[in-house]
Amino acid sequence: FFFFRMGTCLNSLFSLLRFICIYPAYLNNKKTIAEGRRIPIDKAVENPTSTEIQDVCAAVGFNVLLEKNKMYPREWNRDVQYRGRVRIQLKQDDGNPCLPQFPTRKSVMLYAAETIPKLKTRTQKMGSSDQSLQQGEGGKKGKGKKKK
Repeated sequence: FFFFRMGTCLNSLFSLLRFICIYPAYLNNKKTIAEGRRIPIDKAVENPTSTEIQDVCAAVGFNVLLEKNKMYPREWNRDVQYRGRVRIQLKQDDGNPCLPQFPTRKSVMLYAAETIPKLKTRTQKMGSSDQSLQQGEGGKKGKGKKKK
């Protein structure tokens, strides 16, 4: 019985080893390499979230697990937007890649960084922030004078 349970634990452990971890800091263009960025700054994204990484990786067909309460050890900011870790199954039990176009963890990170800016949530945020800036500038013009 003990050996059977130990074998089961080992199998689940080995299957977990096929998963890679991606923290948002790995793809963040606001971070330095010392702070945890792992891809070139020109390919990195501004403040990616673990949910965005999960969305783009799940959409391409990866087996993805989001761990919301995990934090990157080098992250000094404890805000909710910096929390989270994404576990992605990169390889099958036999050691072959799950998706042939992504043989390495770096290829997955570069794909995620390239795809995140194209997400609807990103494009909608950009559009709405431009409108609010224009409305704000229009409202400020008449408020410059004080009453005597």
